[in-house]
Amino acid sequence: MNQYTVTPPRFEWSFLLPKYWPTWLSISFLYLISWLPYRLQLMLGTMLGVVFFKLMKKRVQITLRNLELAYPEKPDSERRRIAQEVFKNAGIALFETGIAWWWPDWRLKRKVKLEGFALVEQQLAQKKGVFLLLFHFLPLEIHARGVGLYHPSVGLYRPHNNALMEYMQTKGRSRSNKYMLGKKDVKGMLWSLAQGELCGYLPDQDYGPNRAEFVPLFSVPDAATTTGTSIFANHSNAVTLISTIERLPSGRGYCIRFNEPQAAIPSGNDKDDAIRVNQEVERAVNANPELYMWMHRRFKTRPPGHETSYYQRSHIKKKRSKKKRKDTA
Repeated sequence: MNQYTVTPPRFEWSFLLPKYWPTWLSISFLYLISWLPYRLQLMLGTMLGVVFFKLMKKRVQITLRNLELAYPEKPDSERRRIAQEVFKNAGIALFETGIAWWWPDWRLKRKVKLEGFALVEQQLAQKKGVFLLLFHFLPLEIHARGVGLYHPSVGLYRPHNNALMEYMQTKGRSRSNKYMLGKKDVKGMLWSLAQGELCGYLPDQDYGPNRAEFVPLFSVPDAATTTGTSIFANHSNAVTLISTIERLPSGRGYCIRFNEPQAAIPSGNDKDDAIRVNQEVERAVNANPELYMWMHRRFKTRPPGHETSYYQRSHIKKKRSKKKRKDTA
């Protein structure tokens, strides 16, 4: 790189200080687990997820609330079943982080297959930058590394507050990829697209009211949705594609799929882009809701004039009371 330089974090001797010992212990445990047989890791991850569901009460509550907001037509028992599966998949995802960071290319490549990657190759062959929209499915670390196995890519990410973890995650995520850009590094992402790079972007979380449109997502009419998608998709050298991941049954690995968006992105209008992105999110999540990362407060930001949070207890009770009256009538 000549016009734009990305300097990854470097190892610091301060990482050996006692304050980092718990982090080293966690990293060492994850590293050792990563070398166990793959199917054993799936089993252990599932068991860990069951423990998570019992102990992480706040995250369970957020997950159930998100599912209630997204799928109000589903019975409580079905939403709880989905939530339980989500946490089992989250336990597996923890060990998948170790797989993504430390498995050699040849070993992981045996577990990853691609569908539709010709769409990416066609654009890259024309020196086009590929703006790849990914979503927060739980095997996200595998998704990023798996794409990099076939074509090293560039990604935006949130730097970790722990300096040692920041060093480790950047090193791990860059193993088969080119470089990582901080989530606010808009210029770096635009420069990468101009150079004809494959660039990954995650538009499906609540990033706050700035640069956001309040548009429908599932059954929520006003989900804060980033307009960052439009900034990058409108680059003259960018072509927008969608990528999703599925964990295959019976320990067979993963399938990463690439598709064109159902409706063109960019559309020429930020709000329409946000609507179209959310439609892609719905399409992907509805196909496999148990694998989606429902633990975050996706609907936390409310439009101006709507002060009541979807996550306030009073608001939840009010909605449940309305539903009960409706069922009784």
